[in-house]
Amino acid sequence: MMESMALKNARGTFDVVITPVKPADDAAPDAPGRMLLAKTFHGDLTGTAAGEMLAIMNPERSGAYVALDRVRGVFDGREGGFTLVHRGLMDRGAQELLITIVPGSGSGALAGIAGVFHLTIEDGVHRYDLEYSLPTS
Repeated sequence: MMESMALKNARGTFDVVITPVKPADDAAPDAPGRMLLAKTFHGDLTGTAAGEMLAIMNPERSGAYVALDRVRGVFDGREGGFTLVHRGLMDRGAQELLITIVPGSGSGALAGIAGVFHLTIEDGVHRYDLEYSLPTS
């Protein structure tokens, strides 16, 4: 029998430090850039994340990025971790972004978590709305 899992939301802000990784000496000049990500979450989710991003952008403001983040923290009275996968596209400045929880990546009291991470940036402040479900037992 499948458990009922109601959707909930965790909202807040986060700080992010993006550290570029030096390309290999033999890397192509148009190869994607690689960055390390370090995040600190505030609000309904308190915790940290560490990850890596690959990105490419052209002068016409078109490009893409992919990233993986391992989040560790506490929300909804539960402590544990999960992984986020990012897919971002930019077409002459128009953005399309999808960030989801990797199925089966939940650990600790967050085992079984599923959901979508909505990101907005307003006046330089990164805001999140994590729409998620967790098993009830």
